[in-house]
Amino acid sequence: MTSFQQARIDLGHRLRQLREAAQLSGKDLAERLRWQPSKISRLENARQTATADDVTAWARVVGAAPDTADDLVRRAVSLLDRHDDWKQRHRSGLAAIQEDIRDLEARTTLFRVFEPGIIVGLLQTTEYARHIFRKVKRLYSADDEIDAAVRVRMQRQEILYDRARTFRFVVAESALRTLMAPPEVMRGQLDRLLAVSTLPNVDFGVLPFDAELPASPIHGFWIYDDSMVGLATMTKDLNLRDSDDIAFYARAFDDFAEVAKFGESGRQVIMRILTDFQQRSSH
Repeated sequence: MTSFQQARIDLGHRLRQLREAAQLSGKDLAERLRWQPSKISRLENARQTATADDVTAWARVVGAAPDTADDLVRRAVSLLDRHDDWKQRHRSGLAAIQEDIRDLEARTTLFRVFEPGIIVGLLQTTEYARHIFRKVKRLYSADDEIDAAVRVRMQRQEILYDRARTFRFVVAESALRTLMAPPEVMRGQLDRLLAVSTLPNVDFGVLPFDAELPASPIHGFWIYDDSMVGLATMTKDLNLRDSDDIAFYARAFDDFAEVAKFGESGRQVIMRILTDFQQRSSH
């Protein structure tokens, strides 16, 4: 067992102790926090990493002493500051990972996302997502049913229709052309992007092949408000909270957005790619 997992187990045990001391069932606590009951179970059983916001709310509802609440926050921040190991993380299952992401998204009002190689999860169709999860499951020997992971990913997309939130996506043309799924699935995925790009709170930009880029698109990244940047390597998830890191990635996003095609121009790029897929299938 890694030190990361042991620390998560210890925090979950402490959270359970506080809930039980307050004489609250998991269902009672979930209702007071307006969470799904499954989240209480995941946190207590170390299948999900608690955030500082999570433990602060937990401490408030169970009536924890201020020093206890401060200790919980320190533990949560320490866990989140670590580089999350993909092998360890996937032991909790693909659906649990999607639940983690949904909780983070629920606390975010401004999303800035850059992706050079794959369709962003919030914009994926069911079938495209299914092909992605099959590849993830094979590569990382991940637990859990693919259908459950797809279902949670689709539930995550409901947030796109919340007008109180703003989404800015910049995706490289290569991400739209890379065959992460069969051509017929890719065509359906491109149709989905055309529809989502018309939502009033969504800015969807495409970096066309003929655009001169301001920097090398080494990896994708997500900026959650001005509080965190999330990015992934093949074996690590990195959550960056330092203000200098966040400012750096915000500038990088703006640079890529400056040369991307948005609105009707962006949809024309998507239509061109869609036509290419259709012609390929007809041969």
